[in-house]
Amino acid sequence: GMEREGGDGGLALRVLQNRSHEKMKLRKRKSTLYLSAQERSTGRRRDLLGENIYLVLFTIALRIFNCFLVQTSFVPDEYWQSLEVAHHMVFKYPLLRGYTYPLIFASIYKILHLLGQDSVQLLIWIPRLAQALLSAVADIRLYSLMKQLENREVARWVFFCQLCSWFTWYCCTRTLTNTMETVLTIIALFYYPLEGSKSMNSVKYSSLVALAFIIRPTAIIPWIPLLFRHFCQEQRKLDLILHHFLPVGFVTLSWSLIIDRIFFGQWTLVQFNFLKFNVLQNLGTFYGSHPWHWYFSQGFPVVLGTHLPFFIHGCFLAPKRYRILLVTMLWTLLVYSMLSHKEFRFIYPVLPFCMVFCGYSITHLKTWKKPALSFLFLSNMLLALYTGLVHQRGTLDVMSYIQKVCYNSPNKSSASILIMMPCHSTPYYSHVHCPLPMRFLQCPPDLTGKSQYLDEADIFYLNPLNWLHKEFQDDASLPTHLIIFSVLEEVKESSVFLFTSGLRTAVFFHTHLPEGRIGSHIYVYERKLKGKFN
Repeated sequence: GMEREGGDGGLALRVLQNRSHEKMKLRKRKSTLYLSAQERSTGRRRDLLGENIYLVLFTIALRIFNCFLVQTSFVPDEYWQSLEVAHHMVFKYPLLRGYTYPLIFASIYKILHLLGQDSVQLLIWIPRLAQALLSAVADIRLYSLMKQLENREVARWVFFCQLCSWFTWYCCTRTLTNTMETVLTIIALFYYPLEGSKSMNSVKYSSLVALAFIIRPTAIIPWIPLLFRHFCQEQRKLDLILHHFLPVGFVTLSWSLIIDRIFFGQWTLVQFNFLKFNVLQNLGTFYGSHPWHWYFSQGFPVVLGTHLPFFIHGCFLAPKRYRILLVTMLWTLLVYSMLSHKEFRFIYPVLPFCMVFCGYSITHLKTWKKPALSFLFLSNMLLALYTGLVHQRGTLDVMSYIQKVCYNSPNKSSASILIMMPCHSTPYYSHVHCPLPMRFLQCPPDLTGKSQYLDEADIFYLNPLNWLHKEFQDDASLPTHLIIFSVLEEVKESSVFLFTSGLRTAVFFHTHLPEGRIGSHIYVYERKLKGKFN
């Protein structure tokens, strides 16, 4: 546009720009001894990810610290959709899902294996540290975006809200597809053409959205209103579709198909299978169902926590250009509300959107700012530390015990493990990394349409003693170690079986909030040397 304007004015402006550029070149050659303090600080300021290097290093350090302060389990998918698949890909231990996301961790595992450094501790922590690093990048991108859209002050408070969110702390270092979906959504938003943004790039943001879709197809849900808005506002609509969206979609989908073809051994469209299972057939209800209003009455308020009043306050203060973010959040909650199976983590990708409004609220607080910040920080810190260090930690602690059983056994096949808990309660070989015979109760979803379908775990819990007698009829088939939740001991037949067959050798605290088949503690029973289960 500059060259189309008056020739003399445009020429003069270009000459001035060239001169200023030459001056900057000369300035760079000067010794740092002759630079003022301000010049030295601005010279170093934009060193990493376009932001102050100290801010970037602080964020990375915080997320690494965050990683090590999360020692609890959340949901089975953080292992069974990522680490267990990756472990199987590299080490071929018995075990499936789409391979695109696990491939990231499989690459890490392969490098560690080639370097001869595939110790179980590194296999557990390196993927989580990689996820923590990606989450730190997303945090910084959110800060950069808000600095472009508003100013440094608003950006600072949005950043503060993001860093002290208890749910973000709880999830952002876990190897969940939802975590990767959230990371890619934030980074994509940085390149999305929001009004006032200076980092617009259709190919970059649509590539990130496409990658998020490949990893978790529901990632497209929050992007439907955002993509529609971009399409409506774009003057060259056909160009946007043909030269940006279609090539990006074709490349990412082809890449996903090829990866899954290599590992499945046949052409598989994982994304369609995911949508068919969870949406078209609504088989997610097998894992539990909730009323339609659950996200509005419980899910969203719990995920936001003590940020909720600031979010509501910020909604009234934020400029009109942020309405698209509110529409996106409302749309996402409504779509997920239509599915019977609901979980807190499903709405995690819209949580950073909420931080924009929370940050706006804090910026406009005058008298109550310090008490509000103290309240927000302390309430979230207590919740983050409790959920990260206390609640549901037993299923990880017991895997550390199994590691020791394996490495202390003179012969790897001399010990064997039976996990008599709701299926997928614990991680598996990714947290043991030893060819120890292990087994857990199976719970494949019903694909046949039976009205009275019972999986192996259901059959076991209906009559534990009967199931055990059928499974283990002689000494040769007996496992050396049984792992159970404490509630199973309360079942009379089970307790008789356990007390006559083995000794309780370990107890691990799990949760203060036992529910259903999940107990407050985990017990490990070890078989008597010459005893028989009877």
